[in-house]
This record gives sequence, C-alpha cells and structure tokens, in this order.
Amino acid sequence: MEDEKKGVDRFDWTLAFILFLFLVVSLIAISSAQTHGQYAGNFVIQQVVWYGVGAFIIAFAMLFEPDQYKKLSWILYGFGIFILVFLHFAPESIAEPRNGAKSWFTIPKVGTIQPSEFMKIFLILALSRVISDHHQNYKLKTLKTEFWLLGKLILTTLLPLGMIMLQPDLGTGLVIIAIAAGMMLVSGITWKIIVPVFSVIMSVGAAIILIMIYFPEWVESYIPQYQLARIYSWLDPYSYSSHEGYQLVTSLQAIGSGEIFGKGYMGKEVYVSDRHTDFVFSTIGEEFGFIGASVVICLFFLLIYHLIKVALEANSPFDSYVCAGIITMTTFHVFQNIGMTIQLLPITGIPLPFVSYGGSSLMGNMLAMGIIFSIKFYHKKYMFSTNTED
Repeated sequence: MEDEKKGVDRFDWTLAFILFLFLVVSLIAISSAQTHGQYAGNFVIQQVVWYGVGAFIIAFAMLFEPDQYKKLSWILYGFGIFILVFLHFAPESIAEPRNGAKSWFTIPKVGTIQPSEFMKIFLILALSRVISDHHQNYKLKTLKTEFWLLGKLILTTLLPLGMIMLQPDLGTGLVIIAIAAGMMLVSGITWKIIVPVFSVIMSVGAAIILIMIYFPEWVESYIPQYQLARIYSWLDPYSYSSHEGYQLVTSLQAIGSGEIFGKGYMGKEVYVSDRHTDFVFSTIGEEFGFIGASVVICLFFLLIYHLIKVALEANSPFDSYVCAGIITMTTFHVFQNIGMTIQLLPITGIPLPFVSYGGSSLMGNMLAMGIIFSIKFYHKKYMFSTNTED
C-alpha cells in the first residue's frame, strides 16, 4: 500500500492535467471544424480514439526507466532509420505517395502511419546519448573534443534528415534541424564554435531564400516548383490567392474576422481547407477570437514551462538532454504551425501539437510525453544516488 501511494505521488499529475486540457481544446476545435458538411467523417470520435491510444503509449513508455531509454537509444535510432529506408523502397500498395510525398504507410482498417513522427523522438534519444557519453568520456574540454562532439551530432542528424528529405517532407526536415540545433546549444559546446557555425548556416539559408525570391531561374532545376510557389505565396499571398496563396489568404481572413472575442462556437463563416489538421488554429482564432487564441498559446507556454522544470530537476545529464530535445521539438512545432497561419512563416504542413487531428502526430507527441512521465516518475527513486550514468 505504501509503495502504491509513493507511486501515485511520483506520477506527474500536472502534466496529465495539461494534456487533458489539450484534449478538451482539440475536441472543441475539431468538432467545430467539421460542421457545415465540410468533412464526411466524424473526426471527433477518431481523435478521442487516438488520445486513448496515446494514453496507452504513455503507460507503456512509463514501464521503462530513463536508464533503459539510454541503453535502447541506438537500437531505437537504428529501427527508425530502417523503417524510413523501408518506406522509401516500399511498393505503393502499402506506401502510396500523397501530394507528391511518400511519407506514410497505409495500414488496412487503421489508416496511415507516418514513421518520421517517431523518428524525431528516436533522434532525440540518440543525440542525448551522444552528448552524455561524450562528456563522460572527455572530462577535459578542448577545441578538438568540442569539434568532435559537434561532428558526431551532425553525423547522427544527417542520416534521418536525408531520408526524410528524400520523401520529400520539408516540414519534418525543418523539425529535425531544429531539434539538432537546440540540442547543440545545450550540449556544452563552446560559443567560440557555436556562433561561427550557426552564423554560416543562417547566412547560407538566407542566401538561398534570397536567390529563390530574386533569381528563381538559378534554382528551378534543384528545388520543386511547388516549394518555390510556397515562398512566393507566403510573401505575397493575395497575388496568388486563386492558387498557392488561397489557403493562407482564407486563414488570415478567418483569424482576422474573429477579432477580440470571436464568432462563438460553430460560428465560423470563412471556408478554410484542412482546418481540422494543419490549420486548426484558424478555427480557434475565428470562433474564439484573440482571447481564445491567446488562451491556447498560454497553454503551450504552461506545457513548455513544466517541461523545463522537469529538465532542471532531472537526475542525470541524459535525462536533461532528452527533456531539452522534446522542449525544442514542441516549441518549434507550435511556433511554425501558428506562424504559418498568420503569415509569419511559410506553410510547411506541420500540425499543432495535441490539438490538430492526426494519429501519427499525436502518437509521436504522446511517446515524447511518456518519456517525460518516466523521467519524472523515477526521479525520487534515484534522488540520493551518486552514480546515475552507465
């Protein structure tokens, strides 16, 4: 009985309550998004099912202690790479391309599964293992050891990034890059290396964007036309309102028409495609206005704040790095998704975590939260341990 009580006390009830609030927000937004005959299926019931699957994933993830995740990190990373390679060569009968991208497995009576959503979590575990093992093996820091750590992080990231870009899936590729960049920043690598490397990368990225804008003929043979169109429609959506810019224009109209208090539940008037998935935030902005949108954003701030607390209280460096990777992934998802609905960023097809409808995205995020639950749950068990690393 005493052990059971201790287990209840160690459970992260705050995180569970935050996830419950996201469930409520998701069901309200999705139920409203599918009104007026825009969609045939009942996505609310399906989202409840996916949340149920997510709860099972969390419970399963909590069966493993953080040290076990560290031992399994390379196995999971290798499994994720294998699945991505298999997806690339799989026949269209089980991996049919959608919108020009071969990113999903089709499972009869279940739906589609996007393996890259899980690869993001496996990459976080692998990068955390690389960083923690490096610091354990190299107690004395030198420029040579720092460059070696940076090289290992880049090499670990390039393999899944390359496979994802071959699909092609630019949105998930950007998430992979963001995860790697965030973990490099917290890895302890000196700023003498980080600042020049990041400056070069950002300069190259800015140069590519400028070339795409002002000299498109230079890159037409290397960059798909639809990706170029996304950039142009992002910068001037109203000039492309009948084609590539249509979705962004309608999203801006929907959010803007919500004003301060919104039009009320199911009171939407502007037609926005994919408003139950990638553009669910436009539904929230139109029906609940600036106030409702701000509440949702604050809920994400609350989640990230709580994850930061878990990271700071973690017993081992590996646990802290895992938390940092999950924080980076979640933050980038939120910033990119909301940013693309208000023209702050180009449209990339990244869903809003825990709110957008989608099984793969939700299961991937729930796996990440399950690892956080595990780190929090087993924290007190090792509180007075002096040796938390292998």
